[in-house]
Order: sequence, then C-alpha cells, then structure tokens
Amino acid sequence: MYDVNTHDVRRFFAEVWQQRLLPLQLNGLQQKALRIIEAHPEYHRYLERIEDYLDKTWTPEEGESNPFLHMSLHLSIQEQVGIDQPPGIRAIYQQLCAQHNDDWTAAEHDMIEALAETIWAAQRSGKGLDVNAYMTRLRKPLGLGQEEHARINPHEVGLSDKISGR
Repeated sequence: MYDVNTHDVRRFFAEVWQQRLLPLQLNGLQQKALRIIEAHPEYHRYLERIEDYLDKTWTPEEGESNPFLHMSLHLSIQEQVGIDQPPGIRAIYQQLCAQHNDDWTAAEHDMIEALAETIWAAQRSGKGLDVNAYMTRLRKPLGLGQEEHARINPHEVGLSDKISGR
C-alpha cells in the first residue's frame, strides 16, 4: 500500500497542472489527471494556488464539493474501467458514454455518484463496500436494475470461510 495523505494528493494534481505545457513528459497517471483537470476548469483556481487549499475542508453546507476528491474519484473510475473491475463496469461505462453522446465526463459523473454513494454507505454501516449495491447504482442511469446473480463481496470472502469452518 502507498502512504498517501491529503496534501500529497492535492500537490499531485497541482504539479500535473503546472506541467501541462509539457504533456509528453507526464507519465500515464499524470496524463489521465491532466485530462480530468482540463475537463474541470472550475478547479484550476485551486491548483494555481495550491498552498492556500492544502488544509481546506469542503462541506456540503458551502454548496461546493471537494475538487480533489472529485478528481480522485475520476481516476478511480478510470482505473476500474481500465481493468474491468468489478467485471462488467467497462461495458456500463461504454453504454453511459453512448447515452451521453460520447461525453466521457458526463458518463464518469454518473459513475462517480454511484461510487460516492457506495463509499458513504460502507462508511455508515462500518462494513466493506457492497459490490452488488455498487453495480446496481451504476446500472440505474441505464434503466437497469440489479444483476441476475449476486456477487461475493471481497470483505465477505474470509467471513464465508469462517462460517463454513474452513
């Protein structure tokens, strides 16, 4: 595991933004981040004055979401789609892109909403992420319901072994 803190994440995005004029010198992750940053000009002001925002806390009451969390969720979605994990997420992404006339940001925004809800539910319940609920949330904008066959949640793998005595 990597030891990444809030400041590191925020500085990562700011450094990518500072290096935007030399995109060929960016690694793959940085190029993905730059594409996300460019799609969100409303966040440029934070990146240009990063030291002012290293410790800022965004709250729903302020009516503005955390731009660094938002961009990080984009990266998470892109990683999930890239490796098709959970299986089927790539197909959902492609269908959402088609539904949004090939607007990848709109498709990812639908997916980010599903991911954020799933993370929030996991935090609230104190359990791991529920991949079935996540996939159902991802399928909702496409007018689809739950999948036919339930998936095993990663946090339940050890639990099922304990229950069966293995």
